[in-house]
Amino acid sequence: MYCVRAITHDVYWVGANDHRLHLFENIHPIPRGVSYNAYVLLDKATVLFDTVDWSVCRQFLENVEHVLNGRDLDYLVINHMEPDHCASMEEIILRYPKVKIISTEKSFMLMRQFGFRIDNQDLIEVKEGDTQCFGKHTVTYVAAPMVHWPEAMVTLDLTDGILFSADAFGSFIALDGRLFADEVNFDRDWIDEARRYYTNIVGKYGPHVQHLLGKAATVLDKIKYICPLHGPVWRSDFPYLLDKYTHWSTYDPEEKGVLIVYASMYGNTESAAQILASRLCEKGITNIRVCDVSNTHVSELISETFKYSHLVLASVTYNLGIYPVMLDFLEHMKALHVQKRTVAIIENGSWAVKSGDLMQKFMDDNLQDMTILNERVSMASALHEDKQQEMEQLAQALADSLQNLEQS
Repeated sequence: MYCVRAITHDVYWVGANDHRLHLFENIHPIPRGVSYNAYVLLDKATVLFDTVDWSVCRQFLENVEHVLNGRDLDYLVINHMEPDHCASMEEIILRYPKVKIISTEKSFMLMRQFGFRIDNQDLIEVKEGDTQCFGKHTVTYVAAPMVHWPEAMVTLDLTDGILFSADAFGSFIALDGRLFADEVNFDRDWIDEARRYYTNIVGKYGPHVQHLLGKAATVLDKIKYICPLHGPVWRSDFPYLLDKYTHWSTYDPEEKGVLIVYASMYGNTESAAQILASRLCEKGITNIRVCDVSNTHVSELISETFKYSHLVLASVTYNLGIYPVMLDFLEHMKALHVQKRTVAIIENGSWAVKSGDLMQKFMDDNLQDMTILNERVSMASALHEDKQQEMEQLAQALADSLQNLEQS
């Protein structure tokens, strides 16, 4: 049975939701599911924008068939050929063998590389600025390389102002009927998963996102809908969405606050992290999140690091090195180009306290524009009374830094 929703009188969502997949890209947990979005335009010509992951292909095909209502499919536009959006392409070709496929040169190269059988189709290669008329609707194609694959593009319907934005402006979480962002309390229920999606999938490519946002700014007055390949469709609150993307893509903190991430074997480093959180609250700093690096998925830690202005790394020394799970978190920060954060360090060790110096060296060597506070708490197995002054100095340094940030 079909499950579709109208976006305008002649553009329809024909995607599907997946609650069965546990790990997105086999790495990121998605406990609230994910949507795979595709869209059909009914004009003089019929146009399908992207396909879906193989896991929801059956639902997708039923949706397309229903919307076409006996018409043939004339064009398939592939904005982004990553397999979670391109996997059902061959099923479309089987059912609509006359369909013409529109995409970029690199996209066609990658389709062949993945083994998709496309060479018997009429392939239309487009580039930045090309336009195409489907009847009443004229679209233009805009290159979006490395947002987040090199072949990506977005398509702007110049007639109704619909931006088919590929993986830009996407989010985790299945739609479950609520197609539009204004049908949910996005800031309460969705923003954390939208941030986690962006920071882990696209976060490395901030300058490329900025370039795309620059292009979008020149036609922003023409955009009425933003239709991504995951998550809800936007038809209002564009300034809110663009503000979030500007912060994330420039690596500027979204909020003034403190993320405390601790690595603790027997609870002593955890205790120090909790004491620091209490000291900060006593000083009026209450926008705090405390995370156990061993029990919080790294994708969530990365998302929270993008959110907060200040980061505290509290780690035990392990085999004379950084605790392995904390090191993994640092490696993800490096891979995703985390920068522009103020960092404080708490270190622990029973006979050789090394973790603090090693974490600082890692950040000095691998992360850009990070301010590491001079104040540090150094523990020998557990926090004792003689370390209270160090803890107080660290809490005050964080409070002063946050105060300076508010005044700047």
